Amino acid sequence: MTVEANRKPAKNLASDTAGIMAVVVGPSGAGKDTLMNLAARHLAGRPDVHFVRRIITREGDAGNEDHKSVSDADFDALQRAGAFAVSWEAHGLKYGIPAAVRDELALGHLVIANGSRSVLDRFQTAFPRLKVINITAQREVLAERLMARGRESREDVLKRLERGSLTVNGSYDVANIDNSGTLEEAERAIIAELEALIAR
Repeated sequence: MTVEANRKPAKNLASDTAGIMAVVVGPSGAGKDTLMNLAARHLAGRPDVHFVRRIITREGDAGNEDHKSVSDADFDALQRAGAFAVSWEAHGLKYGIPAAVRDELALGHLVIANGSRSVLDRFQTAFPRLKVINITAQREVLAERLMARGRESREDVLKRLERGSLTVNGSYDVANIDNSGTLEEAERAIIAELEALIAR
């Protein structure tokens, strides 16, 4: 089940600290979107598990993520209306986590969102029960995957990887999943992490 932005947050629910927000982060090329899609397929049909459909100011068919595409003006209007629990900007795009996720958390459910390491402080403020799942891979593996996309030169890719960190900084509850090996191994790892959160 996905959480949509146009749903209004319910009133008079229990505290939104009842459930757990799992935010999945990681560098480009780590396979974050692929693993989230596989986990969503595995957990499909569970009423207590919800994958967030983010609101993004990019075309609906861009990327490997099922998101709701809006214009900059519409995004700003939604933000002014309080439609987001968390929002941020990166690489010229705007991203929003619908405020309706609080409904599911108030029911004690597990909510999984695609996030960013740069705004984990915002997620922690919005969601006291936060689990960070950091998808990583060895730098040489990341370089091969990024170069295979054909968007950057080898030199640009290597410079970007040198500048970036593969770890999560801060006092967060973090699970690190190394996706350098087979996709099946990483899939089992993320599903195990999510099932452990469901069992809490």
